[in-house]
Amino acid sequence: MLLTVIMLAASYGEAHPTTPGAYFTGGHHLPHTPDAALILVVVAGMALAWRNRYPLAVLGASTAAVVVYSLLGYVNGASLLLPAVAVGSLATVVPLRRSVGWALVTTAVLMGATAANNPLGSTNGGFILIPADIAVALFAGIAIGNRRAYVDALRDRAKRDARRQVDEERLRIARELHDVVAHTMATINVQASAAAQLLTDRPEQAAESLAAIRSASKDGLRELRAILNVLRHVDEGADPTQPAPGLARLDALAAGVRQAGLPVTVTVTGQPGPLPAVTDLAAFRIIQEALTNSIRHAGPATASVAVSYGDDCLLVEITDDGGGATVRSAKNGDVTGADGQPLGGGGGHGLRGIRERAAAAGGTVEIGPAQAGGFRVAARFPGAHL
Repeated sequence: MLLTVIMLAASYGEAHPTTPGAYFTGGHHLPHTPDAALILVVVAGMALAWRNRYPLAVLGASTAAVVVYSLLGYVNGASLLLPAVAVGSLATVVPLRRSVGWALVTTAVLMGATAANNPLGSTNGGFILIPADIAVALFAGIAIGNRRAYVDALRDRAKRDARRQVDEERLRIARELHDVVAHTMATINVQASAAAQLLTDRPEQAAESLAAIRSASKDGLRELRAILNVLRHVDEGADPTQPAPGLARLDALAAGVRQAGLPVTVTVTGQPGPLPAVTDLAAFRIIQEALTNSIRHAGPATASVAVSYGDDCLLVEITDDGGGATVRSAKNGDVTGADGQPLGGGGGHGLRGIRERAAAAGGTVEIGPAQAGGFRVAARFPGAHL
């Protein structure tokens, strides 16, 4: 609207100059321009209001109005800027070749109409400015279009990154839920079976099993509550008195496993130091999952956990001497032994989760039957210390 008002005022000024003799020389005379003729300038300007929705149609309408105004023999210097604006708008939304093509066509049509009945002379006045006007508008439109495309690409990339982060967070939470539920339910299942057998003959030992169930369920519910708080976007954190899952809770984990009926020894070598959160959590969850598998599948057995803090890496190894190695291998197709060959052909989530956790923390893992019998899980995290 503002551009139309400015161009209308400029066109009126061109039609009524204060010193006509300064412009109309060499036999050229100031034409009479009725006020009604300026409607064509208004049409050419008002059409630009739809330039973003119908850029090609607006270019045609604006150019046609200025062509008619020019063929009638009126001074068209200011009005020529209106089709140029339409060319620039078109260049922001169509490919480069089409933009240049329409710009050339518009230039030729405007120059032809101006030269046909130019009151200042065929090649005088606005005639010589037409190519420059169209070129400037064209290049400006191309630049704006490229900028918009660049911003849109950045926005799309940001959306993809955000979607990927959401997916990764969902996967992380799913792993946390699996680890917590699997470990808790495995402990409860074993202790419930023992309690059922001992309740009649040895009630004092049955009470110990029930106490182990109570402790395991309490810890599991606490961790589940913390995870669900994340899913619900609850502002309050988890229980501040409960330490975050990590190797600092290794002794508590081992105690719970012993209560579940699996004797386990823990050996820590090297100087414990601060670890990246992802490494600390991954190491703890790998140990937890490996011991849970031992509780489920090893049968009567003992287990050992070895944690070694090195200068440039963290080593974690979990072994048991049970007889369930074949069962565990058959439930996980991506388990590899010492020779690097896959063991089994199924798709168990527990051992696969161990591999995914190690990879997420930048580590490697070996999973398979131990050489001396039983089962072994060994993970290595390079550059572990902060």
